[in-house]
Amino acid sequence: MHKDSNNTGGAPSTPIARLRHRKRSSEALGEASKENGGRLLVNDHSKYKSMWIRAQSTIWMIGSFALVVYMGHLYITAMVVVIQIYMAKELFNLLRKANEERQLPGFRLLNWHFFFTAMLFVYGRILNQRLYNTVTSGKSLYQLVISLIKYHMAICYSLYIAGFMWFILTLKKKTYKYQFGQYAWTHMILIVVFTQSSFTVANIFEGIFWFLLPATLIVINDIFAYICGFFFGKTPLIKLSPKKTWEGFIGASITTMISAFVLANIMGRFLWLTCPRKDLSTGWLQCDPGPLFKPEYFTLPGWIPQWFPWKEISILPVQWHALCLGLFASIIAPFGGFFASGFKRAFKVKDFGDSIPGHGGITDRMDCQMVMAVFAYIYHQSFVVHQSVSVDMLMEQILRSLPYEEQYTLYMRLGEMIQGRLT
Repeated sequence: MHKDSNNTGGAPSTPIARLRHRKRSSEALGEASKENGGRLLVNDHSKYKSMWIRAQSTIWMIGSFALVVYMGHLYITAMVVVIQIYMAKELFNLLRKANEERQLPGFRLLNWHFFFTAMLFVYGRILNQRLYNTVTSGKSLYQLVISLIKYHMAICYSLYIAGFMWFILTLKKKTYKYQFGQYAWTHMILIVVFTQSSFTVANIFEGIFWFLLPATLIVINDIFAYICGFFFGKTPLIKLSPKKTWEGFIGASITTMISAFVLANIMGRFLWLTCPRKDLSTGWLQCDPGPLFKPEYFTLPGWIPQWFPWKEISILPVQWHALCLGLFASIIAPFGGFFASGFKRAFKVKDFGDSIPGHGGITDRMDCQMVMAVFAYIYHQSFVVHQSVSVDMLMEQILRSLPYEEQYTLYMRLGEMIQGRLT
């Protein structure tokens, strides 16, 4: 008995101990094989079936996305709103406990109250000037819009305080921890969802180009990371996402950079993609495209073979900016996906939802898009838009701050001043 108890360095001596030892060894080998690539796509025997399902869903999504983009700014914004609602639904359900909520009637409705209050606040701030530009009939309607713009923040704050009081009044003994946890979780969801969407909508109205190109680059990067990893991936990239490989990452990065340069040239030649939208109408736009979208011609050097059909090439200046977007989409934006993978592992779920066959939920497809939308807006405002006072900025300030009578007085005085300088 003493000899058995001290036999820690060798094999177990009893039959039961040997059986447990073999079971632990087989489990350890199984885990090791998974870490060494057992779950890589290149070793997945059912990968062609899953690839076909994923491809069908991808084609359907790209087709629907292209149709919405063709219809214009308002329809794209509506698509973003629908995506937001689905994302919020998936995230609300992630930590939902049915047993607790049976004791809390109307508790889920409170979450959606906060959601739509945040939506009113965010979209009101982004679209208020465009709403004013759309109103052209009747002084009463004008005054109503001006009042809504002026008191927009007070209205949103009142709605939030109403939700806050609603939450306090519904606190119930033995469910305090769950209710406060859901309250914090709801606010985190609002920050995550509306941070992304606010920048996305701002990009749309700056010109569909600044929304479409970054979003397309993320899709291209995701597709080619999957394809390159599917056929060539053998080297795991990160433990948070076991199916991601270095081969897929590098292949997708190269493809994304090339696509960014080429697509910027193609998209930049359509005025309805490059013109900013100043109102909430739905017609196609015509505008001066600006220097970024006017082609520059370069003569090819003499060492190019004579049989090459082109002697000069045209490049849009925006293509150089597109390379920066492509670099971010291929190197940094995938970390949004890694973050989502770690998040799902923390909560022991495979996907955020199952609304898209082969892809998971809407949130699973938007993880990198959220990071990319914020970068595209900040890059556009920092390196593309001229940081100077413009007529549009002054007009926006005047329309927001001055009532109708003072605007008319300002108009008359400016006319007198200009007339005096001319004479």
